[in-house]
Amino acid sequence: MKLYNLESCFYCKMVRDRLKVLELEYEKIEVPSWQGNRHEVYEVSGQYLVPVLVDKDRVLDDEDKILAYLETTYGSQS
Repeated sequence: MKLYNLESCFYCKMVRDRLKVLELEYEKIEVPSWQGNRHEVYEVSGQYLVPVLVDKDRVLDDEDKILAYLETTYGSQS
């Protein structure tokens, strides 16, 4: 699982906190603060905003979608 993250991003922190609560391991990929330099994020998700979570073949690009997905997919494991 990979999280495209900007440390100062409140929405990214929401996702990081949920991953921690669920005790899920993930690779955190720091992205540039300027959206135009987030080429890797664009290649993965088709847009420049973070957070973006990649879990196997699933790509989620909105914190609400990510949090719901984590709870539905991994919530019962905690």
